[in-house]
Amino acid sequence: MTQVWISAAGLCGATIIGSILGFIIKELPHKWNDTVLGYCAGIMLAASTLGLIVPAFDMTTQWWFVAIGVMAGALFLNVLDFVTPHLHHITGLDAEEHHNNATLNKVLLFVMAIALHKLPEGMAAGVSMSDTANASWAVSLGIALQNVPEGMVIIAPLLLAGVKPLRTLVISIAIGVLEIVGVWLGFGLGTASQALLPVMLGFAGGAMLYVTSDEMIPETHAHGYEKQATYALLLGFMTLLLIEKFFE
Repeated sequence: MTQVWISAAGLCGATIIGSILGFIIKELPHKWNDTVLGYCAGIMLAASTLGLIVPAFDMTTQWWFVAIGVMAGALFLNVLDFVTPHLHHITGLDAEEHHNNATLNKVLLFVMAIALHKLPEGMAAGVSMSDTANASWAVSLGIALQNVPEGMVIIAPLLLAGVKPLRTLVISIAIGVLEIVGVWLGFGLGTASQALLPVMLGFAGGAMLYVTSDEMIPETHAHGYEKQATYALLLGFMTLLLIEKFFE
């Protein structure tokens, strides 16, 4: 249980640290915003594949079981994306209309977008901790590492929208707490049945891949800085790969 609390506290703390840095920097131009998100996307890609999906395949000879889990995780996020009104641009820097957002405050839409983004991250870290004998610290470390710059870039849109600094800080803390909930939810689902652990790892990995492909990468390629974002993605992927090697 201690390692789950450490993982949850690390993810939440990293988000809050990033938010504090966001208050200091206040606003990033699109060039750096896309570069930072590209780096985060690279870490997410590596964490979902190397930290979750590959270990899931190593746990069982029934590869189709894991494949179903991956697709189910993506479908779960797809359904939430369809039924939950939110902004697709997770930094909130661009004007946009979601098919369900006509009557909702833009700040609320933005916070809901971040919530949909953070929940699968927490679940992924929690599921990776379910096998207590072989807990994957690389997943938690990778997500915590990308939470710092990601927490930084979500502050500016709230301030630009006129949200008071204290309320912005409260929102940031609430987003961090949501990851704690996600960690324990993922851990509970993963430990409910060791036989289902491979499919749960696949589920968490599929959810993270969906967020990365549907939300993060398109945004980093939307403002003319796709080359910088691509190299940042590669750097993020290699960062998690080196962390994974360190913990072998």
